[in-house]
Amino acid sequence: MKQQRRLRRAKTSGRIKKIGQGLLSLIIATAMCLQVSGAVAQPAQAPMKAKDNPTKTAKEKVTLCPSHQAGPVVLTKVANDIYVRKGAQDIFRAENLAAIANVGIIIGKTSIAVIDTGGSYCDGKRILTAIRQLSDKPISHVINTHSHPDHVFGNAAFEGENPIFVGHQGLARAMRERGGHYLDNLERLVGIENMAGTKIIPPTREVKTTLTLNLGERPLLLEAHKTAHTNHDLTVFDPKSKILFAGDLLFHKHTPVLDGSLKGWLTLMQDMQKIPAKQVVPGHGGPILSWPAAVKPQQAYFQNLAKDIKAILKSGGTMAEAQQRAGKAQRQSWLLFKEYNARNAAAAFAELEWDVE
Repeated sequence: MKQQRRLRRAKTSGRIKKIGQGLLSLIIATAMCLQVSGAVAQPAQAPMKAKDNPTKTAKEKVTLCPSHQAGPVVLTKVANDIYVRKGAQDIFRAENLAAIANVGIIIGKTSIAVIDTGGSYCDGKRILTAIRQLSDKPISHVINTHSHPDHVFGNAAFEGENPIFVGHQGLARAMRERGGHYLDNLERLVGIENMAGTKIIPPTREVKTTLTLNLGERPLLLEAHKTAHTNHDLTVFDPKSKILFAGDLLFHKHTPVLDGSLKGWLTLMQDMQKIPAKQVVPGHGGPILSWPAAVKPQQAYFQNLAKDIKAILKSGGTMAEAQQRAGKAQRQSWLLFKEYNARNAAAAFAELEWDVE
């Protein structure tokens, strides 16, 4: 009997051993299959964004601008050989491809200058396509008026034209400090696919005070300004047409956006009226306005904002009160007032807080 029980236990043990070996073999085989397919467990990683993926093929890049075929860019002729792409008076949305800023094109005898490039690679590509319907002259210069993404994120579309990228001496630093944050935000607001191909391209030539560029019998006068809309604003003046490209130092109908200095901007608006221009292309709105009359509404906006902020500060009010009350009398005069006025009030409050007379 004992011998029979020992024999049964041995058989059972052998079967269990075989089952165990079979399970182990199955586990090993499964693991090998998963590893080959790339599904074997790995440390958690953040999803790769289009801009971070160096393996994208040329075909994939073409299909990553799904809204690119939404319609051709309209270039408005504002003078002989000068055109403007008017941006939408809007906030960033997928529907507008971040195309909310004005873009200038000046065609000289030998080359072309592009003033700002739009808000995404896809936006810039559409602009380049429209330019090529006007002229096949080389694009010698891409001029960025400041670092805000709606003005510079189209730069990558022009990289293949091998232009000189020109900007204020403070532009490169601003791009380094804020560019990544801007790109992350626009991928969220406009969509990763719509921002595909977009990258930060800093200036290869910087302007410290003034600089003259020549497009062939077409000199352009560039001027770097002290802190106003930003701390790195640049303007472009074409003496031949007497047109000033003001960038975001001038907003038309769109509520101005303060990202520099209220006091500096008020001073600069006064000084800029000495520029011998007859017309101006603003950063938003227009696209072509009389100069210097065009600056008067914006000047009044900031004068009234400063007056309200000073009154609130004098009465011991808070920044929250300033955001609720300052500038509200001008609500009906400006688009996107709700989106930007409270922000302007907060910035102005912080600047004027210790400057009350």
